[in-house]
Amino acid sequence: MSDPLGYLFGGESLLVGTLLPFILVLAVVVFVHEMGHFIVGRLCGIGVQAFSIGFGPELIGYTARNGTRWKLCAIPLGGYVKFVGDLNAASAPDGQGVAAMSEAERKVAFPAQPVWKRAATVFAGPAFNFLLTIAILSFFFASYGRMVADPTIAEVNAGSPAAIAGFKPGDRFINVEGSEITTFTDVQRIVNGRSGDELSFTVERDGREIELKAVPELMEQTDALGNKIKLGVIGVTITKDTGNFRRIEYSPLESVGAAVVETGHIISRTGTFMKRLVMGREDKCQLGGPVKIANMAGQAAQHGFEWLVQLIAMLSVGIGLFNLFPLPPLDGGHLVIYAGEAVLGRPVPVAVQELFFRLGFFVVIGFMGFVFYNDLFGC
Repeated sequence: MSDPLGYLFGGESLLVGTLLPFILVLAVVVFVHEMGHFIVGRLCGIGVQAFSIGFGPELIGYTARNGTRWKLCAIPLGGYVKFVGDLNAASAPDGQGVAAMSEAERKVAFPAQPVWKRAATVFAGPAFNFLLTIAILSFFFASYGRMVADPTIAEVNAGSPAAIAGFKPGDRFINVEGSEITTFTDVQRIVNGRSGDELSFTVERDGREIELKAVPELMEQTDALGNKIKLGVIGVTITKDTGNFRRIEYSPLESVGAAVVETGHIISRTGTFMKRLVMGREDKCQLGGPVKIANMAGQAAQHGFEWLVQLIAMLSVGIGLFNLFPLPPLDGGHLVIYAGEAVLGRPVPVAVQELFFRLGFFVVIGFMGFVFYNDLFGC
């Protein structure tokens, strides 16, 4: 290696070109997530012992007047808010500790709060992640608008699922799987995530509506950052003439509405992908962990700051949705316990909580091991 300093500190280096963008992206997403817990928890009158970005040894920090320790820790792969009465950073309840508290301490202890306050505080983390994505997409829609194209077919690839199904040039998509189609992106959104599934299409041909069925096939493509991805396709294309490419401009209020809809689409596609992955119907290499995110952050940074911000928006949705999985120590696992408490009218037995927590912990650790393996060896 002729220039070790350049390799570490140059503009396209490991440190500046990959690690710093990765830390920035992850820190923003984690900060927003934990700030959601913090803000709603404080609004509910819950005391906060610590707010941490990262895990492990503390690098820097300070203690606020209200006793909250704000800190940055050495391992930048997450963060946590530790409320009064929490046994650990995963917010496991410290029943014995709460019993030993004074009346004033119990008043602000997390486990002593009504179930709705605890549920609201826990749900706020993922909710703030979704709001961050909406805010970012709103900004881009308001600033740059969005390019769209009409869903009219220009060409049908020979031997493709579309050719087999009977699609013809000039067909205009009207409906796919019960969803109304207005742009070609609407078609792609449905088809890309449904490889191997027979889908129902309604197209307009010579003034008549035609019902067709096709099974998207998986095809490797290159995304905007240069990554190889596999998507479902049926083998149709559009051109400038048939697509009528145009830019839609949004007012500030319209941009928020469009961002909410787009965020909903992202959540839906992510949920569908995870369901199909569990069923063995998706390529496991499409799922990555910290190494893949770091590579994507580096690629986005090379394209410019706007690309990095868009990556933050996409990652924020993913982190928010992942945390809603019904497994402790994730937020969704806590919400399951609170739902059980609300139904029973009393706390879920400690033994049941501990068993649920241990089971969920091992599943989450197994999942993390799976994505790390994918990052390093599997793909």
